Amino acid sequence: MPLGTGRQVTGALTLVRTDPARPCDTGDLDVASNIGRRVGPVIDNARRFGRRREVAEAMQRNLLPALPEHGRIQLAARYQPAPAGSQVGGDCYDAFPLRDGALFLVIGDVVGHDLTAAAGMAQLHGILRSLAWDRTGPTGAVVDRLDDPMHAITTVPMATLVLARLEGPGTGPWTPRWTSAGHPPPLLLTPGGNAQYLEAGQGLILGTHLGVGSHRPSAARALPPGSTLLPYTDGLIEAPGSDLDSGLGRLRRHALALAHEPLHTLCDQLCDQLSARMPLGSTDDIALLALRLPVR
Repeated sequence: MPLGTGRQVTGALTLVRTDPARPCDTGDLDVASNIGRRVGPVIDNARRFGRRREVAEAMQRNLLPALPEHGRIQLAARYQPAPAGSQVGGDCYDAFPLRDGALFLVIGDVVGHDLTAAAGMAQLHGILRSLAWDRTGPTGAVVDRLDDPMHAITTVPMATLVLARLEGPGTGPWTPRWTSAGHPPPLLLTPGGNAQYLEAGQGLILGTHLGVGSHRPSAARALPPGSTLLPYTDGLIEAPGSDLDSGLGRLRRHALALAHEPLHTLCDQLCDQLSARMPLGSTDDIALLALRLPVR
């Protein structure tokens, strides 16, 4: 019996009876034909879903940039798609050197968890790169400039992000200057077993259109040698049935326990341990960007 749909035959079903005393009759043929009609669309749908997933994964790979080499500073990043959905979403990270020698860092999250959200983040990402390259002023001013035309030139209704400039000579010391547009605060791990959320520089999310004369704040903090900075998206801290403070506490505890590990190991284990709490039907993806300064 053929397996497939009206558009395409994808295979065949063969049934064999070895007892010559019981040859296949009309009823057997009807059953086999019914099986073929039911199985064919299932196979076709699986093939179509597989093609869609391949497209989504290819899009995801192209949206996530390769991290640069920046002197002795280590960089690592992870993107983990949601267990459910199109295997791609609105979370994104980026890092690249600016023309004044500073290192640009950003992590963001567009409302939604599908291909539309991913396309919107790609639009914001391109605009943000241009603004960061063109403007050397406070990070809050860059985010304000991004927010101003967002509704006119992108399909993004709202988004959150943390934008930072890491400034300092090749030998240090280094100072990040950052602005948060409604995004969860980055986690700072310092030598000696300390962990602190950088809650300064908080402003409204993108898409709110601040009034004339209003500006998002910027913040700065000198980092000691050997520090690790962890910007992330909310998929790493939010879990059904758990409040946000509990999620922040879990991230802090796990990160402290892994602080001595190599940066790539820290990222892998942190994502694995925290995503294990998420249900299989979760639609929230995870993005994590990690930066580690040299010890001296």
